[in-house]
Amino acid sequence: MKPLITAALICLSAVAALCLLLLLFGISNTPDVAMGWTLTHNDIRRAKQILHEGSKTKPDALGTLELSQADLNLASNYLLNRYSKSAARIEIKNQVLRFNVTMTLPRNSLGQYLNISFRLGKENPDELLSLTKFKAGKLLLPAKFASFVIGALIHHTSLRDYFILESQPIKAIHIEPQKIIITYYSNLDTLIQAREFLTQPDAPTTVSIYQQALERLLAEHDPAWRLSLADLLKPLFALAYQQSTAATAIAENKKVIMTVNSYVNNRSTRAFMSAATPKPSKRYAAFLYKRIDLAQHFIASAAITASVNGQIAEAVGEEKELNDAQGGSGFSFVDLAADKAGTRLGETAIASPESARKLQKALSQIKDYSDFMPDPRDLPEHMDANQFKQRYESVNSPAYLALSKQIDQRIAALPIYQQAD
Repeated sequence: MKPLITAALICLSAVAALCLLLLLFGISNTPDVAMGWTLTHNDIRRAKQILHEGSKTKPDALGTLELSQADLNLASNYLLNRYSKSAARIEIKNQVLRFNVTMTLPRNSLGQYLNISFRLGKENPDELLSLTKFKAGKLLLPAKFASFVIGALIHHTSLRDYFILESQPIKAIHIEPQKIIITYYSNLDTLIQAREFLTQPDAPTTVSIYQQALERLLAEHDPAWRLSLADLLKPLFALAYQQSTAATAIAENKKVIMTVNSYVNNRSTRAFMSAATPKPSKRYAAFLYKRIDLAQHFIASAAITASVNGQIAEAVGEEKELNDAQGGSGFSFVDLAADKAGTRLGETAIASPESARKLQKALSQIKDYSDFMPDPRDLPEHMDANQFKQRYESVNSPAYLALSKQIDQRIAALPIYQQAD
């Protein structure tokens, strides 16, 4: 028993030592990697292709995945920015993968950014990659010490499940001058485990509070009247304001937005989400400015932004409108305005504890949906591809950018966002 206690104390001491070193040397007000990474439509498509490549291999079969240096950078930045504003730079050089990572931290007195760099390589050609170098800021730490502590953190926290799901299928990694080749085994049991693990609710007990409130709202709704999106957001954010403290406000805001989105869009954006809510017993379409699609666009963008990233939400909305111009309902700046307003609400809901609390209070006191969504009905819509090209050329043209900026200014002018900011 005594050796186990000794080992546990050593492990805890090593973890504490690494955390202290990260605090002292890794945190800075200057990012080591520039934070200007911006998503494009092609970036999103390629990132999704990379991350879903393994699903093309049949269960119980070997597959290979080739990733260039550009692919590695794109996928890494895409994943990092799902959770916080971050940037990564990866280089393939001399049979080694070199990583430089900068992550934005919550507001604190030590610094705005955490800067770390590390290298992954092989001591033996038949082995998988291992940590060969680790730096916190400018401080070089022994690779074996850092590897031991990181391993302890993984295996004694919730990261363990992610690590097992990620590492178990990988059988070999080969590094070439311009790319890496990953050989993996697609096991059916692992795929099922991953699906069940990654789609389980984050906090089912707390989420159910908002689900129950939503059920009561729907049960009391007069079917002779349209259900406004404000009728859902106002009481649920009022409940969140009662439930929250500064420390929990962001998490509660996410749960409210996910609950409303799950109802309004019937989980159509679930691919981006981590929380799930059951179907309500009664269903009414939600409206913004007498239109169902605007409510769907708005809350979907808010949900994607709150759980993933605002850049992704805007790019997804823009890409959908471009696709609609090719044969759907046509390009609509009205829909795009709803996407942008939803993105702004999602950003405000999670920007900081102070912003989260101010938004809760503001939304609990709104009169109607015009308080969080400006009237977009004077904007052009229903443009097919030719009409859009004649009027705006592309999403990068001065005419398009001018109208897009005008929409942003309308949204920014709403008192609810000014108060929260």
